[in-house]
Amino acid sequence: MKFICNKTELSEAISNVSRAVSPKSTIPALEGIKVKISEGEIELTSYNLEMGIRTTISAETEGSGEFVVSARLFSEFTRRMPNDTISFDIDDNLVINISCSSTECSFSAMSASEYPELPKVDSARSFSVKQSILRSMINQTSYAASMNESKPVLTGELFDIEGGSFTMVAIDGFRLAIRNELTDCSENYHFVVPKKALLEVSTLIKDDSDDKICTVCTNDRHIIFEVNNVFVISRLLEGAFHNYKLSIPASCKTEVIVNKKDFSTCLERCSLLIDDKNKSPIRCEVSNGVMKINCRTGIGKINDVIPADISGETVTIGFNNKLLLEALRAAEGDKIRIRFNGSMKVIEILPLEGESYIFLIMPIQLKN
Repeated sequence: MKFICNKTELSEAISNVSRAVSPKSTIPALEGIKVKISEGEIELTSYNLEMGIRTTISAETEGSGEFVVSARLFSEFTRRMPNDTISFDIDDNLVINISCSSTECSFSAMSASEYPELPKVDSARSFSVKQSILRSMINQTSYAASMNESKPVLTGELFDIEGGSFTMVAIDGFRLAIRNELTDCSENYHFVVPKKALLEVSTLIKDDSDDKICTVCTNDRHIIFEVNNVFVISRLLEGAFHNYKLSIPASCKTEVIVNKKDFSTCLERCSLLIDDKNKSPIRCEVSNGVMKINCRTGIGKINDVIPADISGETVTIGFNNKLLLEALRAAEGDKIRIRFNGSMKVIEILPLEGESYIFLIMPIQLKN
């Protein structure tokens, strides 16, 4: 078997699929990348039994077959070759001989006979979304997914597609992130995707992807995202996801419009006083056209005043600085709306116009 290909294209393909290589597995083959040679192309596959990534690149090929190669050696040898064109020759003993200009090297591969097949997903249940929109939705919600494995379904994100609306939801018990977009999909789909798979999809989407489409196919157990000829296959999470619609307040007693950067910078200053040994809620008082923020720990104290447009009742509330700061970093726009319903009801963060995203955060009871 032989193939000749472009170094840059191969390096990018290896980098993409390496994200799903198993670091340690009872099946040694899963610790490598499966390479399949066919006429005019090579296919690279990685799979850790929870998530798999597959892509193909064009190549000059001779013969056909497949083998498994060390992800590290494959990546490093390819990346360090001197010229743009690399030649690979695989003999009957699965020894890979690489040549590039005057450089030659070799290392052993292994049989692909024990490499499991990736799950197959019928394309009958599918929809499309702009890559830039999908990345925005992932980046604005993934921070709120749970890290607690005791309830695995909450370590993923809900895809709720119904009535021409595509909503992505993450929750961890202390906060809730909702991101909504219109969709042309006429079907109704409801499933939960692991956060890790979504972050890999987000990483694959490039900055110049405004007009590019991601195709999503799913069945009852697995999902496939196709991004620029890279296929990310993931299992779906089972279990009942939280009914997020019941958590959204129907009204509010106080609404604040504030500059997001001013508020974020204030909370970053508060972060300097908070660590694992010195924990304290942030105290926020909303009244008379300003938000008064103060924090006191064993390290020191801070008092800050942020101008704001305020309508409704005066409110004093406590909150976790880290949770609120992460929500602000995920929010888009120069200004945001913050809604309150008293000192012990959830804080609601929204864009200045509309409800393309809704972030909810549980307050912390303040001591008198």
